[in-house]
Amino acid sequence: MFKLQAAKVPTFYFIGVTTGESSIMRVFPKWAGELGIEAEIKGIDLTLHAPAEDFVRVAEFLKNDPLSLGALVTTHKLDMFNACRDMFDYIDPYAEKLHELSCISKRGGKFLMHAKDPISSGSSLEDFVPENFWADHGGEVLLVGAGGSSLAMSLYFLREKFAPNCPKRITIANRSTPRLESAKAALAGASNGIEFRFIHGPSPKDNDALVAALPEYSLVVNATGLGKDAPGSPTTDAVSYPRNSLVWEINYRGDLIFMYQAQAQAAARNLHVEDGWRYFIYGWTQVIEEVFNIEIDKPTLDKLSAMARG
Repeated sequence: MFKLQAAKVPTFYFIGVTTGESSIMRVFPKWAGELGIEAEIKGIDLTLHAPAEDFVRVAEFLKNDPLSLGALVTTHKLDMFNACRDMFDYIDPYAEKLHELSCISKRGGKFLMHAKDPISSGSSLEDFVPENFWADHGGEVLLVGAGGSSLAMSLYFLREKFAPNCPKRITIANRSTPRLESAKAALAGASNGIEFRFIHGPSPKDNDALVAALPEYSLVVNATGLGKDAPGSPTTDAVSYPRNSLVWEINYRGDLIFMYQAQAQAAARNLHVEDGWRYFIYGWTQVIEEVFNIEIDKPTLDKLSAMARG
């Protein structure tokens, strides 16, 4: 049973699976110094799909402990939302739509929940997807995994300002049906000129077939957690990517087999292969802004990224 002890100094929490392995545990103290934040970071590790009572315990602790300021939640975003939603005084529109939380904060005596992924994933995509990529080439998007990250990216593409420059089709593939049905319900009625498909693919070979069927100039994303939270890849070594496409491994640490598989054919097929580093940076800085009620401008964000790289 994990332990929760009252904070003795202002404390910011990372709720995940193997938080001690994350770079943020070494990076956050350096960032705090740069940003003028006086707080320490602690990890809270929960097993994948932990019992609801575990998430309730964590939320009750954060809500009631005076020096516990807030938290970033990864991996458990959907499960914690479902277990604890009634404990919060405010749920932001993205969290309500996605049925997930990635950020817990306090303001004016209220306990607040936010989903920051549509913002952080969108910012990451804008860093490496060429301008007018979809309008110029007519490619598609394959999101492997039906969790919060895939839903967040879908909401990003559904923003009205992108209507002239959207992928013509987004396919969400998942190895189990409950999450797939949940994603389908969350995106019901969504359009913006995009066709949505929801495909049950229980094996990596099924995902190989989906990748191979994509047109050129498409985007394939590993949003499964495989490679970081669990070993393996959602595709096999035999996967064959369409030429001139973008491949995004949204994890930045672990045995990133999915990324290595794409890199092996990057030169031959003219692929751009992106890791999850900028997603990591945007994800953390979005939550830090919310929890500590500060704004981080682009030059500072680039400096924080460089500090973390170092």
